[in-house]
Amino acid sequence: MLLLSLTAFAALCLLRPTPMADLLVYRAEGRAVLDGTDLYGFRVTEWNLPATYPPFAAMLFVPTALLPLLPLKAAFAATNVLLLALLVHLSLRLAAPAAGTRLATWPRGALVIGATALGLWLEPVFQTMLFGQINLALACLVLWDLTRPDGARGKGLAIGVAAGIKLTPAIFAVYLLLTGRVRAALWSLAGFAGTVLAGVAVLPGASLEFWTRRMLETRRVGRVWIVDNQSLQGLFARLLHTTDPGTVWRVAALVTAVAGLLLARHAVRAHGHEAWGVLCTALTAVLVSPISWSHHWVWCVPLLVLLAVEAGARPRPVLAVAALVLFSARSHWLVPHDGVLDLRLPWWLQAAGSPYPVLGLGLLLFAAWRLRGTPQGPPPGAAGEPAGTGTAGTAGTPGTARAPGLPGPRQTSSPAASSDASTMR
Repeated sequence: MLLLSLTAFAALCLLRPTPMADLLVYRAEGRAVLDGTDLYGFRVTEWNLPATYPPFAAMLFVPTALLPLLPLKAAFAATNVLLLALLVHLSLRLAAPAAGTRLATWPRGALVIGATALGLWLEPVFQTMLFGQINLALACLVLWDLTRPDGARGKGLAIGVAAGIKLTPAIFAVYLLLTGRVRAALWSLAGFAGTVLAGVAVLPGASLEFWTRRMLETRRVGRVWIVDNQSLQGLFARLLHTTDPGTVWRVAALVTAVAGLLLARHAVRAHGHEAWGVLCTALTAVLVSPISWSHHWVWCVPLLVLLAVEAGARPRPVLAVAALVLFSARSHWLVPHDGVLDLRLPWWLQAAGSPYPVLGLGLLLFAAWRLRGTPQGPPPGAAGEPAGTGTAGTAGTPGTARAPGLPGPRQTSSPAASSDASTMR
């Protein structure tokens, strides 16, 4: 099945040229580091794309400047397929199918291969492949760290490194702090600080420029109102027919950030449900980020795995199937979006133009409903167990109860590209 899926994908790429525009930007960043040229002054490709990541990321991209382009593209594509398989594996480890359920009885290798074959055609994953993006690598780095036992040495460090490459993963350090894992949160801070210091040591001028100016230039990344942007800002810009939704989206983002993170904390601290805690945090991240290109939503992979696991425990797969269809449908590419048509969508096309933020908000509400109420008994850490040690809130520990309709909590100690220039992010 995986071979058939990969063959179909390769055939599609041969029939339709794949520029991998983001990979070309990474390559130019690596070359700027080698040549000592202005990291944030260049524009490459026919879409005039700039560098937008911190200097530490550019340092990691140096090897891409040393390889011929065609082998580099092939290597990036193959690596992303392997990363997708790893993300599926980590997602299954996070969701932890309960013993006796259908997914728990299937061989793990068969599940990973089958899900990878299907996952390749999810729109966020597909776009990541076409653009030569690093979204899958960052998601794997974060999820690997989060699925390690809470007492593991250096837990949180990988999250900090991911934040040093691309700022958004920093929200998972906040998640660790809110769920009582202070040591892991401090490791995240240390990892992030290390990437900043490395950037300052190697690229002092670029570091000063990024951290004092470029980091805040959202519009330099791209136009926030186009359908490519599947964040709350993009949704409100199109809904209000304005290029700058201003206060409206800022208030919505603030409310969503607070509610999403508190819900993630409640999932872990009150119910011991790490999977929903992680996914609520991931959904919050892509919703409140000023720009979340559709390929940033690769967190759909662990989300779909979790929904499939829960559907296996309770034979009502409606939500899982609906989410799978939505992440495969590409409805935002089907609405009129050439030129300024993104800003002129009628009301009845708004949901089709913003499918991911609509679904994200809906899933946060669904999670709040599923995790409603407080379990009987003391909260994690109240029975003489320090909060955040990796034992409080797990099955068999005082203070644990199952959320209505949810499987038992996870054992925390167990192991089509658009022609629009702005789509190339």
